[in-house]
Amino acid sequence: MRRYLRVLFVCTLLVFCSLLYIFNQLVSSLERADHRERAPRTRAVDTGLSGRAQDDRSAPQDPVQLAVVACGSRLEETLVMLKSAVLFSHRHLCFHIFSEDHLHAGFRQELESWPQRFRSTFSYSVYPIVFPSENAREWKRLFKPCASQRLFLPLLLKQVDSVLYVDTDVLFLRPLEDVWSFLSRFNSSQVAAMSPEHEEPRIGWYNRFARHPYYGQTGVNSGVMLMNMTRIRHTLFKNDLAAVDLKWADLLMPLLHKYKLNITWGDQDLLNIIFHYNPESLLLMECLWNYRPDHCIYGSNCISAEHSGVYILHGNRGVYHDDKQPAFRAVYDAIKQFPLDGDPLRGLLLPLEEKLKSDHSYCGRSRLVFTKRLRQSVTELQEEQERSRPAEV
Repeated sequence: MRRYLRVLFVCTLLVFCSLLYIFNQLVSSLERADHRERAPRTRAVDTGLSGRAQDDRSAPQDPVQLAVVACGSRLEETLVMLKSAVLFSHRHLCFHIFSEDHLHAGFRQELESWPQRFRSTFSYSVYPIVFPSENAREWKRLFKPCASQRLFLPLLLKQVDSVLYVDTDVLFLRPLEDVWSFLSRFNSSQVAAMSPEHEEPRIGWYNRFARHPYYGQTGVNSGVMLMNMTRIRHTLFKNDLAAVDLKWADLLMPLLHKYKLNITWGDQDLLNIIFHYNPESLLLMECLWNYRPDHCIYGSNCISAEHSGVYILHGNRGVYHDDKQPAFRAVYDAIKQFPLDGDPLRGLLLPLEEKLKSDHSYCGRSRLVFTKRLRQSVTELQEEQERSRPAEV
């Protein structure tokens, strides 16, 4: 009897051990599967890209559409912006350049002179400045010369589905298609994406001085504005002008008439009013996608840029052309002076890093934010140059 009991005990122990081993293997396999599933999402967060955006790099895609409005003395500044877009992007780009007639030849001459390796990566069209005839003079003089042209892009570029509008004083420090990928994050009601005007309400302009409605707590800055123009053209926008919702084309003129004596920043103020009444239509991007002097002039307050570096630099207040913010001017000058077919490490990044060391202003003390992501872009550009060399021999 004891012998049978011992055999039964040993068998029971073996069965228990087998079950324990099987359970352990099952848990391990589930953990590996979960890790594989989560890993791509983790990388997307680390790089600021969704998995779909990362796949965009290798899959054939339609061109990324970029729009800019240049008037007065903005020819050179606009060309430096376009140069930064071409330098670091991996997808074909299409530029929509709206400018005064006397600037058209300058754009064509300069863009056609760029090295073929870069010239083959973009197409462009140059358009005249066009406003509604009954109020053309008023629109043109709103805030800065021609700046309000951006409001009419959905009505002028009727065959274009989506576009990234940027001010002339913007510089791309990472591939342009990365901000373009925000289009895939739009929900069904969102028509545009912009960044906040301020991160710190205590130094905010809209929440302290605005005499009109504005978006959110501190308003939005329209210097970098991603638009799904098809949606903009068809959306009915809530407003304080009429008892019914209005289409974009019917909204702009009444909006100007009502608020023209109360607005300071022109078309940006009008956009703030529109999205104040339609907050569900706007996707908010982090400040590193529109990094301006306000993010460092009183001390660093753009946490995302401190962590990941600046993605898009916006040198408003004319800081590229004076000595008030040397860090911004240093980045602009580095890209402006860099020859497109030069060595991006020795000809762009290293001289810039050396220049930034001499800037002891508040923005200069945050100098790493200006080069952290740029260094990765330069590395990618070098690798691309290395791959293209055998084909050129």
